[in-house]
Amino acid sequence: MTDLLYAVEVMINGLMAGVLYALVALGFVLIFKASGIFNYAQGVLALFAALTLVGLQEGQVPFAHLINAALGTDLHHFGWQLPAVVAIVLTVGVMVLLAIAIERLILKHLVNQAPIILFMATIGLAYFLEGFGDIMWGADIKTLDVGLPQGGSAWLEQATAGWGSEEFYGFFIDRLDIVATLVAAVLVISLTLFSQFSKQGRALRAVADDHQAALSVGISLRFIWVLVWSIAGIVALVAGIMWGAKSGVQFSLSLIALKALPVLMLGGFTSIPGAIVGGLIIGVGEKLFEFTVGPMIGGATENWFAYVLALVFLVFRPQGLFGERIIERV
Repeated sequence: MTDLLYAVEVMINGLMAGVLYALVALGFVLIFKASGIFNYAQGVLALFAALTLVGLQEGQVPFAHLINAALGTDLHHFGWQLPAVVAIVLTVGVMVLLAIAIERLILKHLVNQAPIILFMATIGLAYFLEGFGDIMWGADIKTLDVGLPQGGSAWLEQATAGWGSEEFYGFFIDRLDIVATLVAAVLVISLTLFSQFSKQGRALRAVADDHQAALSVGISLRFIWVLVWSIAGIVALVAGIMWGAKSGVQFSLSLIALKALPVLMLGGFTSIPGAIVGGLIIGVGEKLFEFTVGPMIGGATENWFAYVLALVFLVFRPQGLFGERIIERV
């Protein structure tokens, strides 16, 4: 009985982890739907957004190290702190300005270029943003606190305490994961409705199919790119908040993009619901695999299980569960 209940706990925590993976994957899907390229910089966007949020909230002086070195001062903070809500709103504004800058400085010069050119541009953007964020806000590990509840769910622990045996003390589910699940659900529903039923959403799909054809019917490619990069930046901010509150804001935050890769391969690069389903499959699968098979082979299976599962999907269903099958006739 105890093993069964513990397996249920593992599954529930896997679902929660999968939601966090899906939050990152959503940003990739949005950019891919608008431009047909894989945005290598999405993980760094989450890091940059989280760094900016912490910096604004704590009243840090941007580029403090450069300013102090040039002027011989020792200024690092303005002496005030912003409420979390105000800091989040300002960070959203920063991500929108960043989207405008990316479009004007990079994307508008690459219209109708081969997808590999756009992909290489996102690689350069990723490394630039990573260095720019460190110079702007510092490279030290930061604590992110926007008032989200953390720790075990007390009511669930009390409700299940003592089930099965004296050694079982109830389910442990992080309340932050519950909040992330609710936020992700709202995001997915909103983005799905936006993509399917709004004028901008239909224009986004048209741009993804053919840039030149979209331009010929009066769709502003530059506006669509600014819009989708702004939304991707906001999604990255949400992911950065959840992951940053969970494990701190540090360089490794940008590496969560690597875990989004198998999520995209499972769900499909063009499907918003697929990003969520793929995240849940990866989250639950890696936790259950570690719980059942891990002890037999020495553990640490969470590091590679998702990629092996993605490889299997690539062999038998390359477009993913919800991806569009591309048929070319010659």
